[in-house]
Amino acid sequence: MMHSYFSEFYKKSKAERTKALHDAGVISKEDLLFLSKNPQLNDQLADHMIENQLTQYALPLGVALNFLVDDKNYIVPMVTEEPSVIAAASSAAKLIAKANGFKTHLTQRKMIGQVALKNVPDVSFALRELNLHKDAILKKANDAHPSIVKRGGGADELEFRSILETDHSPHFLVVHIHVHVLEAMGANIVNTMMEAVSFYLETLTKGTALMSILSNYATECLATATCQIPVDLLDRGSYKGEEVRDLIIEASQFAYVDPYRATTHNKGIMNGVDAVVLATGNDWRAIEAGAHAYAAKSGQYRSLSHWVKAENGDLKGSLTLPLPVGYVGGSIGIHPTAQFSQRLLSVKNAKELESVIVSVGLAQNFAALRALVTEGIQKGHMGLHAKSLAISAGASGSDIELVATELKKSTHMNLETASKILNSIYP
Repeated sequence: MMHSYFSEFYKKSKAERTKALHDAGVISKEDLLFLSKNPQLNDQLADHMIENQLTQYALPLGVALNFLVDDKNYIVPMVTEEPSVIAAASSAAKLIAKANGFKTHLTQRKMIGQVALKNVPDVSFALRELNLHKDAILKKANDAHPSIVKRGGGADELEFRSILETDHSPHFLVVHIHVHVLEAMGANIVNTMMEAVSFYLETLTKGTALMSILSNYATECLATATCQIPVDLLDRGSYKGEEVRDLIIEASQFAYVDPYRATTHNKGIMNGVDAVVLATGNDWRAIEAGAHAYAAKSGQYRSLSHWVKAENGDLKGSLTLPLPVGYVGGSIGIHPTAQFSQRLLSVKNAKELESVIVSVGLAQNFAALRALVTEGIQKGHMGLHAKSLAISAGASGSDIELVATELKKSTHMNLETASKILNSIYP
């Protein structure tokens, strides 16, 4: 990939950006044509994806540049409505690439299914029966979805949890089944298996199944990204690298101990994560739910990322997330722009997609923390927000940039000021 094609990429027009991607060999001639048509879902496809479909709600898809993940370069598709997200991710990734990029570690890709049993008359007896019949339970689960077994996946592990009765709930005996879902996110696979074993579990335990469904708390499908940045790359304005490093570490510590800060800290991480998840046709709501549950695994809601001082004085960052994303299945195989995103990203499987997504989350977090502890978060964000205000005021074409430039100089950056600037251009 020739980086010269992406010089001042943000200053190029849409047509120039897509041509640069084509000329650099990132997208094909067919994809260049696809983008030129400003693709949308056709009515038939949209009507079959959801119920009571009326129209489409568009969000912009852009690309983040400069990502070096496990020694491979990526152009990352991101869908978001928030200004500065893509710019921040690209800027952070460019700096981190100079420090050998991101390194990732992934656990096995397993999803967890649950059957919640109530009214179990003898819990000790039930647990003995479940342990004695583990193989039979797993066989029934796998028999319900033989195709995943043929491809090398399937159910392979059971856990049992006894949740004691409280003033607010009865006793529950919960059966967990761990399922290798391979390249799919796996919701349909797991749900089919859990419903298939439900009656058998009732027979074994003499209890009643309340529900049988997957859990989006995917603790058996974790992705970790790390990076290590020398302090000489952290200089920023009047701030020296050592000071920036120490301030980022303190900001990380603050987010770890204070749930009010941790919530916003993690929201910034998910700005990047959700944008890639959405662009690739995956379930961003499932990823959000799992990530925030993971942030509270200690019993207190805490930061998902951690920044520390390495032994040699570098700044070292890490981020771990449950990331049960799919490479196939669901809307991925039918949504044309999701398919384009997959081609653009050029990942070969779901694990590689996990590696990219968790790296984007860490880049987004670094960019936010660095801005917060130096010049403040508003400088970059409001610069891009000025364009949105200019458009809201009625500016179009070259006037958008003109109004935005004047707006950034004003004391009050709001719609009223933008309208006054536009009216001064065309009194």
